[in-house]
Amino acid sequence: MSTLLIYGATGYTGRMAAERAKGLGLRFEVAGRNQARLAALAAQLDVPFRVFEADADAAGLLDGISVLLNFAGPFALTAEPLMRTCIKAGVDYLDITAEINVYRLAERLGAEAASHHVMLLPGVGWDVVPTDSLAVHVTRRVQEPFALSIALQVPGSMSRGSAMSVSEIIGAGVLARVDGELVATPGATPRHFDFGNGPILCVPLSFGDLVTAWHSTGIPNIAMFVHISGDAFPKGDMSQLPDGPTQEQREAHPARAVVEVIGIDGAASRSVIETVNGYSYTPLAAVEAARRVLNGDRQQGFTTPAKVFGGGFAESIEGTRITDF
Repeated sequence: MSTLLIYGATGYTGRMAAERAKGLGLRFEVAGRNQARLAALAAQLDVPFRVFEADADAAGLLDGISVLLNFAGPFALTAEPLMRTCIKAGVDYLDITAEINVYRLAERLGAEAASHHVMLLPGVGWDVVPTDSLAVHVTRRVQEPFALSIALQVPGSMSRGSAMSVSEIIGAGVLARVDGELVATPGATPRHFDFGNGPILCVPLSFGDLVTAWHSTGIPNIAMFVHISGDAFPKGDMSQLPDGPTQEQREAHPARAVVEVIGIDGAASRSVIETVNGYSYTPLAAVEAARRVLNGDRQQGFTTPAKVFGGGFAESIEGTRITDF
């Protein structure tokens, strides 16, 4: 039988994913670097565990594994060694990152992965599952689509891991896709987007959608924006942050994104996707993606959620709805 390995399973989101996988009856194991924490989690869930660093030389430690689902961020530190390990071991790689440089890396490694019959599928959480599905949805409503804009609304508080990943995203600089190429756009200006309660100002930021939306829709001009409200983006020593928001905090803050697609004729179509809070959505979507891959829904090389699972994948997660404008 095919076996899933959840790496980073003792972290904030990884633990929720492991509990979800157990609830679905999946065949899985947990892994990471901290033996004591892994042993406790494995005992709680009654599953095997493996202890190893995110290391390109760890391929021999993946014996018997079909799919690796990586929750260990910042992904700038773990994605490359684990992708290379998976390629060597013939194991499909999934993760939940929004860090754009991880997607660019997966693109570069795509041909090598395909030659080893391995799939590289970063971004099976929130972001990019809802935005990838929404981009495909809106693109189908436009004749001769020319430009695509994606805006995220980040409500509530942010987990320690996400704060560190956002630091990586900011460090990548402001990028956009212009005529099919990723280019630096340091002069990009904020824009207003309506998530359902009136226009709010969103600032340019380079998430992984600049890669995934290009592969999923083929639209050559793509820009990304984000609205961060309240205390969502923390400051100071991020190591002192709590693991993440409580269940009550998550329930109080659903997540939303807007996609706007403009055709060559200048006509625009817009849709909003609303889901449960991103921290609740991510383990649901990630484990569902892994379940489908275990069951044979896969492609070789680098791919996107919408390409491998179809444009309706985001809506398969309970509590998700799309509204067209």
